[in-house]
Amino acid sequence: MTATEKPYYQPQDNEVALFEHCWKNQLPFLIKGPTGCGKTRFIQHMAAHLGRPLYTVACHDDLTAADLVGRHLIGNGETYWNDGPLTRAVREGAICYLDEVVEARKDTTVVMHPLTDDRRILPIERTGETLSAPPEFMLVVSYNPGYQNLLKGMKPSTRQRFVSMQFNYPDNNTERTIVQQETGVHDELASQLVKLATALRSLTGHDLEESASTRLLIYAANLIKSGFDPVQACRAAIVEPLTDEPETIEALMEVAQMVMSDGTR
Repeated sequence: MTATEKPYYQPQDNEVALFEHCWKNQLPFLIKGPTGCGKTRFIQHMAAHLGRPLYTVACHDDLTAADLVGRHLIGNGETYWNDGPLTRAVREGAICYLDEVVEARKDTTVVMHPLTDDRRILPIERTGETLSAPPEFMLVVSYNPGYQNLLKGMKPSTRQRFVSMQFNYPDNNTERTIVQQETGVHDELASQLVKLATALRSLTGHDLEESASTRLLIYAANLIKSGFDPVQACRAAIVEPLTDEPETIEALMEVAQMVMSDGTR
């Protein structure tokens, strides 16, 4: 992704200023927060704000060090080196964002360690090259502390390499503004959806692994705006993504029907 039009982002605290200061001081940045609370949108916004290219990597169990750094490929009868996203980001002075970094294997994420201290280097063992990160380069990682287990937690020795900030779902007024800005729905519908999310997030005893995210509210708002039934939109875009348990779905739908009972579109 190259820096073009700045994606919309509604600040919640001092995250914009903190990110700017980290970038100016060449400090790596860690965002902790639940799914769908705006972590990725914030990084996209800041990359455009700072005028830097952005490389985003969605981390997973099969992510290898070569996926990040690069590998030799064969083409046209010859072998050539192909940079991975982390290497390209270092060469270009870009921002490299590792999303849900705890999902990657530990032997993969160690390649970022030399970039997170005062050395700011990236050794490429397969080519013998050592890259020095320019001042514009920034490493950003994120994860969801509420969704990790003992096998996928971030090691304290790694976590302490970063300046960190906790993200959460926006307050009601901010979240309503976000839903309106992203979808163009009227204030009453945005308020209803935020009210529904607040009610669902406060529920206990249903063993929900995740709460209703701002992203899901935007999905529901777009469905309703296009003419889909409001209650059924909430079921498809909010309730069903939260659980597979029929009894839990039924309980959540009772809340949705109550909040959306007037059928406002």
